Amino acid sequence: MLTWIARALLASTAIAVLVLPALAADLIEPQPVMPQPPIVEAQPFGGWYLRGDVGYRWSQMKSADYTTYGPPAGTGLFDFTDLSGSWSGGVGVGYQVNRHFSTDLTGDYWAKSKFTGGTSGVCDGDVPCSSHDSSSYSALLLLANAYIDLGTYGGVTPYIGAGIGGAHLKWDTLHNTIGDTTTDHRGTNDWRFAYALMVGASYCLTDRLMLDAGYRYAHVQGGQMFDFAPIAGPGFDSGLNINEIRGGLRFQFGGRSNCEREPVVAYAPEPQPVEPPVFK
Repeated sequence: MLTWIARALLASTAIAVLVLPALAADLIEPQPVMPQPPIVEAQPFGGWYLRGDVGYRWSQMKSADYTTYGPPAGTGLFDFTDLSGSWSGGVGVGYQVNRHFSTDLTGDYWAKSKFTGGTSGVCDGDVPCSSHDSSSYSALLLLANAYIDLGTYGGVTPYIGAGIGGAHLKWDTLHNTIGDTTTDHRGTNDWRFAYALMVGASYCLTDRLMLDAGYRYAHVQGGQMFDFAPIAGPGFDSGLNINEIRGGLRFQFGGRSNCEREPVVAYAPEPQPVEPPVFK
């Protein structure tokens, strides 16, 4: 009996020694799990920006008139008016909505531009006479602007824009000189309606910093120019037309700008399941 059991154990051991290596050879080890790449948060396009600009402008005035008390009494017109060029500077804050639209609020200071003009009429009742007039104006221009970007090509983004707002126009004292006599008319200051049209282009210096250059046409509504003084006044200008060449810098913070060539894409791979060993 014991001999039979011993023979069975020996046979089982021999079979295990022969079979187990073969089974081990057929065991398929699980594939190693690769670490997942980090998830990159996609930044939305657009963001807030700050801008600063300087420029040079040329001003035009179509006409100006004034009241006379005679004799004769009535309304007189300046024979000619002329305004000199001057510099300007401004700052603003805006938001880049998408690749083709942005908007901002800007404030610009227009430095003094000299005014010269002349009138003709009669003095002392029936004596022909003429005058030489001089003054200057300065202004603070506040605008809400909108721009359409026409695409970015090699870092250059051309655009067109328009703005609407108001100008606080300040006229200095008007000096009215007839012969050897000068009469001073106190200048006025007031808020007036204004609008602007722009065209230009920006150039990417970095992903956030842009150089901006362009042309702006602005119109300021007419209003009172100077007060009454003996014989004549008040006087009114017909409004100002401004042609301005501007250049400046714009810095965008937050979000993506037109200067970023490749968009940032969020990538989160699906987790890979760990498969159990498979025996063949």
